[in-house]
Amino acid sequence: MTAELVRGQNHPLSEARLEIRVSAGTPVVALATTGDEQGTVPGTAGVAHPGAPVLPGIEVSRQAAADHRLAVDLDAVPETVHRVDVLLALPGGGHGPARFGAVAAPFVAVTGLDGGELASYTLTGLDAESAVIALELYRRQGAWKVRAVGQGYAGGLAELLADQGLAQARELAGTVEEAVAGGLARSVAAPPPRTADGERSRRTTASAPGTGPGDPTAAPTATGTAPAAPAPGYAGRTTGTPAPPAAQPPRPGTGPAATSPSPSRADAPPSAPTPPAGPTAPTGPTAPTAPTASTTGGPIDYSHPRRQTTAPPPPAPAAPPAEPGQPTRPVAGDATGWSMEERLYNQVWGMFEDLARTTAAYRSAVDFADARRDKELDQALSDPRSRIGGQADAVRQAAHARHEELADQARAALDRDLAQLTAESEVVEPALPPAYAGWDNPVWHGYRVPMEIPMAVRLGDLHLPEEPGLRIPLLVRLPLERGLWIDSGRSGLSGDTAAGGEQSRRLAMETAVALTARLLAVYPPGEFGVHVVDAAGSAAGPLAPLLRSGVLATPPAAGAAGVADVLGRLTRRVDLVQMAVRAGAPDSLPPDLDTAEQLLIVHDFPHGFDDRAVTQLRYLADEGPAVGVHLMLVADREDAAAYGPLLDPLWRSLMRLTPVPDDHLADPWVGHAWTYEPPLVPPGSRVVEQVLAQVAAARRDWGG
Repeated sequence: MTAELVRGQNHPLSEARLEIRVSAGTPVVALATTGDEQGTVPGTAGVAHPGAPVLPGIEVSRQAAADHRLAVDLDAVPETVHRVDVLLALPGGGHGPARFGAVAAPFVAVTGLDGGELASYTLTGLDAESAVIALELYRRQGAWKVRAVGQGYAGGLAELLADQGLAQARELAGTVEEAVAGGLARSVAAPPPRTADGERSRRTTASAPGTGPGDPTAAPTATGTAPAAPAPGYAGRTTGTPAPPAAQPPRPGTGPAATSPSPSRADAPPSAPTPPAGPTAPTGPTAPTAPTASTTGGPIDYSHPRRQTTAPPPPAPAAPPAEPGQPTRPVAGDATGWSMEERLYNQVWGMFEDLARTTAAYRSAVDFADARRDKELDQALSDPRSRIGGQADAVRQAAHARHEELADQARAALDRDLAQLTAESEVVEPALPPAYAGWDNPVWHGYRVPMEIPMAVRLGDLHLPEEPGLRIPLLVRLPLERGLWIDSGRSGLSGDTAAGGEQSRRLAMETAVALTARLLAVYPPGEFGVHVVDAAGSAAGPLAPLLRSGVLATPPAAGAAGVADVLGRLTRRVDLVQMAVRAGAPDSLPPDLDTAEQLLIVHDFPHGFDDRAVTQLRYLADEGPAVGVHLMLVADREDAAAYGPLLDPLWRSLMRLTPVPDDHLADPWVGHAWTYEPPLVPPGSRVVEQVLAQVAAARRDWGG
């Protein structure tokens, strides 16, 4: 029976191997400290945190997340440790709320390895605190107990650690923040959370004086909190209500634009995924919105006047029900949503989450089998009488047999779930629209230039080592909320020779061109412009499809003068649109200003960049996405090593992609290392040239 604790209450622990589950309404950092009988932490070596997640008998999560699972083995904790504190802290750096009072009360549960709850505690009453001691596991007369603490600290993690007697508290808090920032930079973002009532309209109060309705600081945001993580394992997907749409600000003088639905987890994801995930901020405006009379009065209603506001019914099955005892037959679009596009988006990220959780369950079961075998062998060898002879051999054989049985059971469950997900993928992949489909999908043979912007675009595929053949599309919301970094380093390639470096740069630029062609293909005519900076002029080969089709806004810029010209024009565009948005005066934009989304491709950075150009590039990476200017950086970080930590914020702000398969992306639930594969064109295929030719023809017809 679960003991529901209140603050200060304790409860005996009947098991030594525990799992501490944390569920919060926003990403939090989970830590654990080990102390003596007085609770004093001896030093940084006694703190488990994302930068150093493992201590004897303790393991914490490696990144900030809304849900955590901390592993604790009290038998493996050193005898000098009498207290283990579980800490929660809100990540700094503007990655979320600054105090616990602004989010739902965190929930913490202590469970056994079988998943049964031993004790739970809801941390209520928090307000200005940004760090809190949630639970305390303490040793009393040889037995362990758990106590609900709930002690918060408004001064953050540094104040909490200092209160535990840690002399290097501030330095360690900084180390934790750096580790968390690194984890966020490599994490697959989560889709926006669902609302409980399925309301599709987005409302915002009137802008404050001096700001316009399109001001990013005053833009409406999606409401709701992320759902609690379900138990690991694939159990089929549930249905839910779709999220409110992400309002697309209109072009100047055109009035409110049609909204595109925001992704909902009809099945709980990439936080995506959510690859994804997540483990997502609302989309920023591409141009200022036209002022209306409502900006001086009540709220603005972006809902369609004739669109229903109730949640859509779950999709009807398109196939007859499966036989009793057989798995459900997969159906494309088997998720909630207001359109097939949204349903497929939700279904893909549902598959991502299901694969992440069933793999986590399998790995956890194997780890348990390994730990149980090792413990049985240690117990057998600790008795001198059983170390030799037939008795020792029998004990070892029995331990290995139990281990193999448990591992086989876990693998059988995983294979069952993988078979179901593979069958679903085989049904979903052919049904994907061009924005979601791979270049080898037949849907491209019937491609037509779209008249509306899709809700997402495919940037590649993700898979796990347990089943490399099961690939999940990496879908990212449009407009892009962060820039892309195509890493042209030598990782993943054979050899470190100069030839290897040239090969890596060529593959990176080919990946950039494939992604650019996809973005051009999914936007309406004249709604997406591309600029290229190739200071050394060495990317003519990979850029050939873009150059021959004539889809580039201007010829590739070469040399330092070309770099300065392109950066100057795009920086001016960002400045003008920001000023118009904040002043609520979209009509004041110069008539020659192109209000379409703009993509800047920078090849071989930092070649051709001086200090001023580097500053402008950082400015575009930070401020550009909110006003429709996006960055795609093709670079090797080692080439920019001379700038030192000056460029660290730039690298962290970009989503890193690789031209070769690489396991550098993490999901927001259990931190799996997902292998990313770029969306390259099949050898010998001319699909990109054909698609770009249609895009160029549509631009000429529309005068774009």
